[in-house]
Amino acid sequence: MTTGVAAMSAATLRCPALLIAAPASGQGKTSVTAALARVQARRGRRVRVFKCGPDFLDPQWLELASGHPVDNLDLWMNGEADVRARLARAARQADLILIEGVMGLYDGEPSAAELAQRLGIPVLAVVDAGAMAGTFGAVVHGLRHYRPGLPWAGVLANRVAGAGHARMLQTALRDGDGPWWGALPRDEGMAWPERHLGLTQAAELPDAQARLDRLADALEATSLGELAWTEWQRWAVALEAPAAPAPPPWLAGRRIAVARDAAFSFIYPANVQTLQALGAEVVFFSPLADEPLPPADALWLPGGYPELHADALTAAGRTRASVQHHVQAGRPVWAECGGMLALLQALTLADGRSVPMWGLLPGEAVMRARLVALGPHAWVMPWGELRGHTFHYSETQMPLPPHAHTTPARAHGRPEAIWRHGSVMASYFHAWFASAAQAAAQLFLPQDAWAPAAPQEAAV
Repeated sequence: MTTGVAAMSAATLRCPALLIAAPASGQGKTSVTAALARVQARRGRRVRVFKCGPDFLDPQWLELASGHPVDNLDLWMNGEADVRARLARAARQADLILIEGVMGLYDGEPSAAELAQRLGIPVLAVVDAGAMAGTFGAVVHGLRHYRPGLPWAGVLANRVAGAGHARMLQTALRDGDGPWWGALPRDEGMAWPERHLGLTQAAELPDAQARLDRLADALEATSLGELAWTEWQRWAVALEAPAAPAPPPWLAGRRIAVARDAAFSFIYPANVQTLQALGAEVVFFSPLADEPLPPADALWLPGGYPELHADALTAAGRTRASVQHHVQAGRPVWAECGGMLALLQALTLADGRSVPMWGLLPGEAVMRARLVALGPHAWVMPWGELRGHTFHYSETQMPLPPHAHTTPARAHGRPEAIWRHGSVMASYFHAWFASAAQAAAQLFLPQDAWAPAAPQEAAV
C-alpha cells in the first residue's frame, strides 16, 4: 500500500466536497469544476481542487481557477492512504474541496465512482445535453443508480440551447435523480481549444482568465451558483488520514534541476514535493529560453510538448551544451516521455519533417497521427513498486537493449521500456514519485551509489 510523504495526524475534519463527473469525456467536467472554483474564489473562499486520474493539462486550468496547485487522486496510482492524506491536508486549509473526475463516472479501474463511494464524496453529474431532450433523464437516472449507494449531489446540464430547452431537460428527470442545479449555455466564447494530448495549456492562451471568468459568470446564474454558503454544508464530508511517518532524507544535500516551460510542463506538483520531502533542493530552468542547466547533482527532464517546440529546442545551444557537460560528468538524468524525445538524435514531426534533437541518447522518434499507448503502469524496482502511467503519440526507434520494462496494470496494455545510457535513464513512463519514494530517489542518485533496498517497514 502506498502512502503520502508528509507526516500526518489522524484528526478528522469536515469540509464540503464534491466530485464533478460525467457520462463520458468531453462533457464539460473541467469547465464546470473550474467555474465552480472560480465562483467561490471570487467570493473570498479558499478552494482546493483535485483531478482524478493521471493528467497534466486539466490541472493547469483548475489551478488558474482556484489559485492553488492541483494534485491528482487515483486509487491505484496513489494508493488509498495517499489519497486520504492529500484530502485531509486540503480540509485543514480550505473551505471547499472540488474533485474533477476522469473520463466517464464509471470508466477506469478503479473509477471515479469508486473513489466517491469509498470516501463518501457526493457526485455532481455534468451532462452535455446539447443534442438531448427526454434522453437526458435516462442518462442521469443511469448515472445515479448504476452503482447502489453512490453519494449523489445532483445534476447540471451543459451546452443547452436556451431556457425552453432547459425546461425540457429538467422535466425529463425522475423523482430522486435530482436536484436539478440548472444549465450552462452553449457558448463558443467559453470553450477551451484542444490538441492531440488534451486541452491547450492554460498559460498558452492570453485570454485564459477571461474565458474562465465568462464561465464563472454563467455558472453564477444557475441554481448552483446562487446556492447560499450555508447550504453547501449539506455536502460536508468527514476526511481522516492515518498517521504516516516522514520518509528518510535519501536525497539530503542533493540539488535537482528540473526543466520547466511550455515544452516541459508535465510535472506533478506532488513529485516536486516528494523530492523536497526526501531532502533535495529543487531548482528550475527553461530550455526554450536557452537557459543553461544550473549547477546540480541530478537532472529531471519531464514530459511535455517538445514536438511543438522542436526548432527552438534544436537552437537551444547553451542548454544542450550544459546538459551534455552534466551527462559527461556522470551525473544522473531522469528523462520522461517528452524529456526523452529531447535527448534523442532526431524527432520526425507530424508533417514528416525530421528535426535534430540534442543527440545525447541514441535513437530517433516519430510522431504518429494516433495514440500509441495509454494506461497505468508500474516499474518494479528493488526499492519498491514505482507507479505511474504512459500516454504518447510518438514511437521511438532505440538501438539500446532495454534496461528494464514497466508492467501495465491493464490486460490490454503493453510494457514500456526503460533505457539506460551512461548516467541517463529514460522512458515513456511518467512516474508518481510518492508511490515508492525510495525507488524514486534512486533516479537522482549516481548509479554506483544506489543503496540496497530498505526493509519493508521503511518503504513509503
